[in-house]
Amino acid sequence: MQSDFVSSGRSVSDLKAHLVLTTKYRKDVFTASMLTRLNEILEELLIKWECKLIEFNGEENHVHILFQYHPNVMLSKLVNNVKTVTSRRLRKEFAEQINAIYWKDILWNGSYFIASCGGVTISTLKKYIENQKTPE
Repeated sequence: MQSDFVSSGRSVSDLKAHLVLTTKYRKDVFTASMLTRLNEILEELLIKWECKLIEFNGEENHVHILFQYHPNVMLSKLVNNVKTVTSRRLRKEFAEQINAIYWKDILWNGSYFIASCGGVTISTLKKYIENQKTPE
């Protein structure tokens, strides 16, 4: 995993999130070429949000996105934008394949999964904090 710190103004951070998006009704929609294109779209979009795509992969009905973000980013707004932009672009570029499955302008499920993640486990971090030398 990448460990580049993000520096902006007076803060230095290393925030990462794991986002999972599923297709509407968990329909098998994605092909290898669609996932490749989705990866490119996500890289471009995350740069606009001053974020960095660390890892991306998926299957026919869902994708996993690991990205680094700055503390100023509102994750709910980012996720909404990711879903909107990727849906619009994929539906335009792969209209025939997607329209064969969905008759409405739909791609993603309304919900999503997101979890913060870091370079160390919670137990390791907890132990580190517990072992700080408290002044007497």
